[in-house]
Amino acid sequence: MKKSLGIYLHIPFCLKKCRYCDFCSFGGKNGEYMAAYADELCRRIRAAAKKADGYRVDTVYFGGGTPSLMPVAEIEKILGAVRVFDVAEDAEITLECNPATADEAYFEKLIALGVNRLSIGSQSAVDRELELLGRAHTSADFLSCFEGARAAGFDNISVDLMYGIPEQTEESFKSSLEFVTALSPEHISAYGLTVEEGTYFFAHRAELDIADGDGQARMYEILGEHLSSHGYEKYEISNFAKRGRESRHNIRYWKQKDYLGFGVAAHSCFDGERFGNSRDIEAFLRGEDICEERYGLDAEERRREYIMLGLRLSEGIDAEEYRKKFGAELPSVEKFVRGGFMKAENGRVAFTEKGFLVSNAILSEIV
Repeated sequence: MKKSLGIYLHIPFCLKKCRYCDFCSFGGKNGEYMAAYADELCRRIRAAAKKADGYRVDTVYFGGGTPSLMPVAEIEKILGAVRVFDVAEDAEITLECNPATADEAYFEKLIALGVNRLSIGSQSAVDRELELLGRAHTSADFLSCFEGARAAGFDNISVDLMYGIPEQTEESFKSSLEFVTALSPEHISAYGLTVEEGTYFFAHRAELDIADGDGQARMYEILGEHLSSHGYEKYEISNFAKRGRESRHNIRYWKQKDYLGFGVAAHSCFDGERFGNSRDIEAFLRGEDICEERYGLDAEERRREYIMLGLRLSEGIDAEEYRKKFGAELPSVEKFVRGGFMKAENGRVAFTEKGFLVSNAILSEIV
């Protein structure tokens, strides 16, 4: 049997830069610039396919940036290059979408190309909060986008939400949750706002009215309670899905499976190595090598990473699998079990709901 492989495609173009965003993205670059990027992306994809004999691609993910800003003709070109690899017939092919950039006609064309999963960046259903985030869409835009995706035939849609947004309250967060769950998407990702260096929010952090750690923790509890009551299961610390609709691509990250990333700022984990690209889009377009880091993980690094990634999942870690993989017992978590932060059941170790709230501190101590 061939090994499983995922492909990540970074599309760094945006209508404008959101105030909280520290991802590699560029506002205002489009047209011929975008076409040149797609051409270079295709060249690099085809060159890498030669190294992937023995692998079958079963997940493809267009991330960004705003992939839905790219014309369908460029998406078609990129997917054509990806299919130089051995791509499984049932591969999960996801494209991230900004509600201000796509409509039903666009979605119909994506489906015709084989895109079968959509990730829509809503962030909030409260227009004032969207304005404060610097988003290019309104709640009405999101609703139109979602309904257009359904009408086009998408039956696997994920929606992104944020909590800890400036001026957001528990009540306004609940209203966003109610708005989104009423639409019944198959998957919901929800992330607490972090103020990252280099962003507009970081420069204006003294002026921001945002929830403190306790406030975000309460919103996280509200999130879990609401989604659980609406048929969503938490399978990872920030991700919830209806049964069988978990993101196959994201799970490969947490389970240390192989993936290749293409484009500026893309990272890879392949054949025992990790490597990542710089954000230098001009060097990328010139065809230069933009790999800025490449390293193998030694046994101790693999062990620590296995714990830190595995415990992000609600299912946690299988103690016997860990023993076989590393020839040792899992580090003791007894005190965290006694404190109600972790559970050890049926040979597995995992966080409790209480533990997820302080998972970073616990993980740091365990590893």
